[in-house]
Amino acid sequence: MALTREFRETVMEMAKADPEYRRALIDEAIENFIEGDFETGKHLLRDYLNATESFPELAESVHKDVKSLRRMVGSKGNPRAENLFEIIKFCREREGMSQAA
Repeated sequence: MALTREFRETVMEMAKADPEYRRALIDEAIENFIEGDFETGKHLLRDYLNATESFPELAESVHKDVKSLRRMVGSKGNPRAENLFEIIKFCREREGMSQAA
């Protein structure tokens, strides 16, 4: 079932306004990857990156083109594990999420 534009806009507004929601998006993306649901995980990362308007910052951080990063987390994207972990690390650091000890 496709998401409506109104629902996507609501998700973006919530992510822009609420740091806890942004952190939950990242955690949920990671959980989906672990569970094997890569499409949902990529979608959640894409929502986070779009809501925070951080694709350019991510591109600079990981030395990759913005278009390439958008494709990686797009519906047809198939990022290498190394790239995926760089994206997750960037998102977690941006939100001040602590690293596991």
